[in-house]
Amino acid sequence: MKFRHLTALLLSLSFYLTSMHTHAVQIFEQQGTPPLLIELYTSEGCSSCPPADNHLAKLVNSPDLWKKYVPIAFHVDYWDYIGWPDRFAQPEFKARQYNYRRLGKSRSVYTPGWFVDGKEWRGFFQRRDYPQQQKANGGKLTAELDNNQLIVTYQPTRAHQTLIAHIAVLGFDLSSKVTAGENHGRLLKHQFVVLDKQQKAQLDYQWEFTLPEFRSPNRKALVVWVSPRDQTPLQVTGNWLNNEKYPPTVAK
Repeated sequence: MKFRHLTALLLSLSFYLTSMHTHAVQIFEQQGTPPLLIELYTSEGCSSCPPADNHLAKLVNSPDLWKKYVPIAFHVDYWDYIGWPDRFAQPEFKARQYNYRRLGKSRSVYTPGWFVDGKEWRGFFQRRDYPQQQKANGGKLTAELDNNQLIVTYQPTRAHQTLIAHIAVLGFDLSSKVTAGENHGRLLKHQFVVLDKQQKAQLDYQWEFTLPEFRSPNRKALVVWVSPRDQTPLQVTGNWLNNEKYPPTVAK
């Protein structure tokens, strides 16, 4: 009798541990036509940025989110000097936008600045829709997240030299009550905010990353893409984060 109870206990424990491990692993994958990588460069210190932030936020409820559109919002720090430091801004984000200009992909550096698939997009200012997806086969991109360890693998359609894998953790349902600067007195709401951005360049198309831990209960997502050094995405994938460190959530 005791043996049967012990066996049942061990089986239950084994099932529990297996379930935990299965729950902790999340697969992000895209093959064939890549979704559009939509980059918004924005700042809480810029009075022209809230309409762009609100426009990007509409994609949260789009049925094409993560399928046709993968939006990310980079907050830049070059407006901090006018009185309001943007808490989401990082110097690396400004450097990425400046690199677009250095590569000849934008005429100047400004906010709100938009890039779609690595190209400057000014359609927002003409109230135009986002561009259509490219028809090209972007190869197969897979990212396997086990707790906070991420392995990214890319199978291209043709041989490349060194490629860069990019990962970005996005935050949602964020807000700031601005008390200085151009947006003084406004409550700014944000979606798709890049909280952490990492990248690695390799000849071998398998990259390993460690995601930081976040204490905020807000829902989060992970975006992964690969590009050559000109920042043009070859393949893109993204989705809501869903494991023990990032509890499952649904778009509101």
